[in-house]
Amino acid sequence: MFEFVRRNTKFIAAPLFLLIIAAFVLVGIDGYKGVASTGATVAQVGNTSITQEEWDFAHKNEVDRLRASIPNLDAKLLDSPEARYATLERLVRERVMAAAVNDAHLTTSDARLARELQQNPTIAGLRKPDGSLDMDRYRQLAASQGLTPEGFEARVRTDLSLMQVESGVTSTAFASHALADMALNAFFERREVQITRFSPADFASKVSLSDADVDAFYQANLSQYQSPESATVEYVVLDLDAIKKSVVLNEADLKSYFEQNASRLSAKEERRASHILINAPKDMPAADREKAKAKAQSLLEQVRKAPNSFADLAKKNSQDTGSAPNGGDLDFFARGAMVKPFEDAAFAMSKGDVSDVVESDFGFHIIKLTDVKASKQPVFEEARAGLEAELRLQQAQRKFAEVAETFTNAVYEQSDSLKPVAERLKLDVKQATNVQRLPAGDAKSVLANEKLLAAIFSADSLEKKRNTEAVETGPNQLSAARVVSYSPAAALPLSVVRAQVREQLVASRAQELAKKEGVAKLEAWKATPASASFPAAVTVSREAKQPVQGLLLDAALRADPAKLPVTLGVDLGRQGYAIVKVNKVLPRNPVADDVTKQERNQYAQWTANAESLAYYAALKERFKVQIKVPAPTSSAPSEAP
Repeated sequence: MFEFVRRNTKFIAAPLFLLIIAAFVLVGIDGYKGVASTGATVAQVGNTSITQEEWDFAHKNEVDRLRASIPNLDAKLLDSPEARYATLERLVRERVMAAAVNDAHLTTSDARLARELQQNPTIAGLRKPDGSLDMDRYRQLAASQGLTPEGFEARVRTDLSLMQVESGVTSTAFASHALADMALNAFFERREVQITRFSPADFASKVSLSDADVDAFYQANLSQYQSPESATVEYVVLDLDAIKKSVVLNEADLKSYFEQNASRLSAKEERRASHILINAPKDMPAADREKAKAKAQSLLEQVRKAPNSFADLAKKNSQDTGSAPNGGDLDFFARGAMVKPFEDAAFAMSKGDVSDVVESDFGFHIIKLTDVKASKQPVFEEARAGLEAELRLQQAQRKFAEVAETFTNAVYEQSDSLKPVAERLKLDVKQATNVQRLPAGDAKSVLANEKLLAAIFSADSLEKKRNTEAVETGPNQLSAARVVSYSPAAALPLSVVRAQVREQLVASRAQELAKKEGVAKLEAWKATPASASFPAAVTVSREAKQPVQGLLLDAALRADPAKLPVTLGVDLGRQGYAIVKVNKVLPRNPVADDVTKQERNQYAQWTANAESLAYYAALKERFKVQIKVPAPTSSAPSEAP
């Protein structure tokens, strides 16, 4: 039902910044303050500047966070101009909200800070079994963000103050049920329409073209018929796989690592058991639980008298539907796999033993231990291959930063060739032909990276054949390239593209004829309504799954209700032309009570979001915000009906 709203109501998406503020409890705006505040100013909030370096640092953090949480996310989306500008807008918002905090003299009390830290799920994961905080792991968490525990807490305190500013507006927003119903009923009202289309395909046969027409169209649109610029390039890639090849491990390192990880590598003791379960959940009445226990006790007595009957008794009586068909068999399990009373009993038994009745949260169990796999200490030679791979990866990860600096300096200092850096770091120099400025949609190699392609096609690289700078093309991956040869874009001969040119010209002329016919019919039908020829009426609205979409739906819903019935012309671009007759307005279809409740809640949220945006706009004006970088422009695809 809300699909149309999600696609068309722009203000709804904007307040997602609230999610970002919550994330700053762990990432925090102070994470950006460690960056040197030098360089070009990209935005100004009052007397505070945001520099290019801060913007780059913030965006790198955002990209790293998204890569960690969504590993398969398209790298092109992460570093697009739109994504970078969104990061800058978030930085501006943080500075504006921080200025509002300072202006209002807001602070976060120790008690509020303590509550937040106690409720934080990341910190909750650092608690020991006794509930106390593991301070070593807490210090590691803070250190991973370049902070001490005190600095981490100060940042959380700041972030909570920022949220106070926003919640002061959103928490007081209010929309009555009457207002919500009135607005939503108007938004989802229906309209009866009749639509006649004039499709270019119906006029294509009426287009007559001469060779001169084709030649003139080709000359007028020469930029459309170009072979793209391309280059043959050499490139090198430094990544963990390359560094792992250079890591040398000796026997002493491997044996020491083996000894340190022996407990992790050892096979834990496992036990195999069968059981008969009589269900008795904790919330079962006491009298019923007693009956269940008595039944379990009776079955136990039968097992004691005839131990070999355990499987048959389990099939007939056990209320564990998963194991009963198998005679109660639970297969092998290690400690931690079963509820504690069951585990304690099973691991205290010997093979072949039958337990007394064991009570758990599920009910009453009779357990028979059928097999035992003793814990097995690892053997060095058996574990060697896996240990070597682990240790090699760890050392490569530690070594990457050091080698990355060498790589970066080498491609810059010896900029006329990639061979020196390749020989020094034992990397392969690869070559690729027909590399283009815009990568193919299915491109997967480092040559699909937009930053590296921009560097390859820069003037310095093309004209002087110098190495590009080292570009981060993935996590723990740097790449550099050098142009071997370059072919500029060139016009394709008309003889090669004649069929394409002719097809496009026919489509263009047919579109013109369709529009011309549609406009003429519109004028005629307005003058003489009885002459109009419309198909059967359909009903449309902003509800999902409409028979009409795009520009046609917009035209139908924007028609002035006071002037109905009304006949409108709609230019559909390449899809031709349409005449839309809007006959009448119909009330919205009735909706269920639960849908009404959901919509009212959503409307209240929209109201809060709208007030939040208005408040933020006022704060931007108050603190004289200037973003000195132009917003990226993107050409939106034309809407199809």
